[in-house]
Amino acid sequence: MTDKLFILQSSPHFRDKDSVPKIMYVVIIALLPAVFASLYFFRLKAVGLYVSCLVACLVTEAIFLWVRKKPLQSLGDGSAVITALLIAMTLPPTISLELAVIGSVVAIAIGKQVFGGLGYNIFNPALVGRAFLQTAFPVAMTTWFPPATLSFDTATFATPLGNLKFEEAIAQGTLTPLKDLFWGNTGGCLGETSAIALLIGAIILFSKKTIDWRIPLGIILALSVFTGIFWLANPDKYASPVFHALAGGLLIGAFFMATDMVTSPITPKGTWIYALGIGFMVGLIRLFGGFPEGVMYSILFMNTFVPLLNRYSRPKILGERRKES
Repeated sequence: MTDKLFILQSSPHFRDKDSVPKIMYVVIIALLPAVFASLYFFRLKAVGLYVSCLVACLVTEAIFLWVRKKPLQSLGDGSAVITALLIAMTLPPTISLELAVIGSVVAIAIGKQVFGGLGYNIFNPALVGRAFLQTAFPVAMTTWFPPATLSFDTATFATPLGNLKFEEAIAQGTLTPLKDLFWGNTGGCLGETSAIALLIGAIILFSKKTIDWRIPLGIILALSVFTGIFWLANPDKYASPVFHALAGGLLIGAFFMATDMVTSPITPKGTWIYALGIGFMVGLIRLFGGFPEGVMYSILFMNTFVPLLNRYSRPKILGERRKES
């Protein structure tokens, strides 16, 4: 007789030092440079939005876990904190705290818990909350506040993409300089203005191998090729690919939202299709759509195809034969 216990279970059979909380807290750390940048540029407005979203997301998560009779210890895995940070970073600094709370509740309740919680949601929760606010409160979501380093009237201030699309910035010679987009000295949502802060966060994610490099590369590549064709054909009307890469929510979407492990494909081929689709749609909406920005809609749209991409882009198993008709 032996005292050894053999456990029979399905794959996978390997262990890894990474865990859900560890991955989540790496993402939180990677978001901090952009958070600090937004605090510098938007001051107390940013503080209020971050605090409101954090409290709303954690409370909503706790209520749903209690109702579903799930352990409250999962509050500490960091997923609700990431959702709170991301939804705050995708909001204009002028929005009221009440609307920020509503968006946060929708993000956790509808975007995450209704599907069964972390690991079961098919859409990025933060983008679900923002999409709801964009649909229900369009005026509040398109009223902009200049950073503290600039002095403009709030009612007449436009984001770089809004200025490009609706104010004919290229023809008027008022296109936002690339250096301002790089450092963040421009208007926009809290977490999208400073490209350098987002790139620092991306370096952290890559160094820890937290995200799939194919997704941000595919998104930026597709957007650059699409917008570059029109820019080369008519530079007096269309902005350069570099402008489109630095402006708006492209970087935060490519590095922190589209790369969500739950809502992105798991196969290499599926990942490329997913990323290239997002980049192409962003360019299409920005150049020819009714909105100046298209990152949110593009990611949510491609999220719907992830199950199909996982299924039909699955690599062949060793020794697998094609079925004969």
